[in-house]
This record gives sequence, C-alpha cells and structure tokens, in this order.
Amino acid sequence: MIGRLLFAVVVMAGLAGAAPVDLAQPISMTAEGLRSAKGRILICVARSADYFPDCSKDPDKRHLIVATTGNAIPLGNLAPGDYAIAIIHDENGNGKLDTFAGIPREGVGFSRNPVLRFGAPSFRSAEFVVSGAPVRQAIRLKYFL
Repeated sequence: MIGRLLFAVVVMAGLAGAAPVDLAQPISMTAEGLRSAKGRILICVARSADYFPDCSKDPDKRHLIVATTGNAIPLGNLAPGDYAIAIIHDENGNGKLDTFAGIPREGVGFSRNPVLRFGAPSFRSAEFVVSGAPVRQAIRLKYFL
C-alpha cells in the first residue's frame, strides 16, 4: 500500500512541471555570427513547406523585424506543429535580401542550421517541432559575399 502511494506521488510530482502537449508554447531564437550591428534582422516563421523560405503569403506566418542584438529574440507562442525559420541580416535596412548574380550579399540563416549549398534549404532540413515545451533556436548566419 505504501509502495503504491509512493509511486503515485512520484509520478504526480514528475507531471507537475510538464506542459500539456496541445497548448501553444513560447519560442525564441538567437542570431549568431552577425558581422555587424548595422541594420536589422528580418525573421520569417513558416508552418508549411509551400511558404518557406519566403513566408510573405503564408496565412499562418510570423514575420518580425528586430534590432541586431545578440540577445534572445522572443517569437511569441506557437501552436503545436512543425515549423521552420528563415532570417536575413538586412544590413542596409531596405527590407529585402540583396543579391549579386543570385548570391546573397547579406547574411542568411535557418532553423536547425542546415548546410547551405546552392539556394535555400528545404523546409524539411530546417524543420523543428513545437510540442509540450518551450523551444529555442540558435541560428548561425552565413555570409557569402
């Protein structure tokens, strides 16, 4: 009897801090490797491969513009599901990714830090899951020019 009671207490104590899986969870990110403090960071959080990496037409998008700091950037609460983040270090502040012959002139980065070859990574390679716990993504920026 005491053993069962002790077991129940241990199980309940373990569940006390667990967040329900079906509730929205806080997400934050850091942008690592900024080559300067000029400009701002354009952030796109997409929930579908159809809208990644350009989420401008995504009905579920989170599109943020923040200062270039090394601090954690809160992205709000996200419902459970699969997401991917694309960021641009918009150094000149014109609100878009500048390129030269198709090569980014400003820093770019993606959730899960996939290897960048030719073009943007797939949604699948940048995808992460939100379910039951806060999420933090540390995104490394890559500069090609």
